Amino acid sequence: MTNEYESMIRTDIPSSARIWNFWMGGKDFYEVDRVVGEASLKIDPDIATVAVQSRQFLVRVVRYLAGEAGIRQFLDVGTGLPTMQNTHEVAQSVAPESKIVYIDNDPLALTHARALLTSTTDEGVTAYFNCDFHDPDQIVADARNILNFTQPVGVMFMGVLGHARTYEDMLRIVRTVMDATPSGSYLVLWDGTPDSQAYVTLCEEYTKTGGVPYFPRTQDAIRAAFDGFEFVEPGFGPITEWRNDAVQVGTPQSISSYGGVARKP
Repeated sequence: MTNEYESMIRTDIPSSARIWNFWMGGKDFYEVDRVVGEASLKIDPDIATVAVQSRQFLVRVVRYLAGEAGIRQFLDVGTGLPTMQNTHEVAQSVAPESKIVYIDNDPLALTHARALLTSTTDEGVTAYFNCDFHDPDQIVADARNILNFTQPVGVMFMGVLGHARTYEDMLRIVRTVMDATPSGSYLVLWDGTPDSQAYVTLCEEYTKTGGVPYFPRTQDAIRAAFDGFEFVEPGFGPITEWRNDAVQVGTPQSISSYGGVARKP
């Protein structure tokens, strides 16, 4: 039986969530996504590395938050399609009682919510809400159905804020959500920057396909989203270097994706 989300899926317009799944070696994409994904790799071959490295960054971050920081509530905004080592799987492997709320408005991603909801631990909770991240007040309202906003929350914007229509919109979205959280909460985010011309060209070509535009923003613009928060060491920088013991000094980092983790005072 076709559910309400499956009936909304457009197979003629590429989706960044499905293309990301293609780049990561997943199977949840359509022909239009494969075509755009392969064309993108010709423009910027490093984008596949970005996809893989961003997931490794997520894993390290969530393990830190659930382990060292003691966070038991996570709000993952714009989560995309589930792949391997999703936020709830990583968090609940460290702290089985963790509660995770996923936010996305991609219809195919929402159809996968059923699988996510059955893979949670007995002690924990995993929920998925259909919401556009341009409506942060609704995000908070939905998340309150699961999360206790009197206790710290780990809020995650993983490579999605480039879809914000303007820089001001990006800051509004982050600040509205974080204003609802208490002291001791954490903000996690990363995004692509215009440091790589190949990446800028890729984003420009993607917009021409009819997909939701993605705007690379400068390192300073991304860093500004953390204003008022206390960075966790090593601070703001390439996502490949955040608490990554596998990175060796002098190893070239070819991806222009920057972010960090910061605590709300």
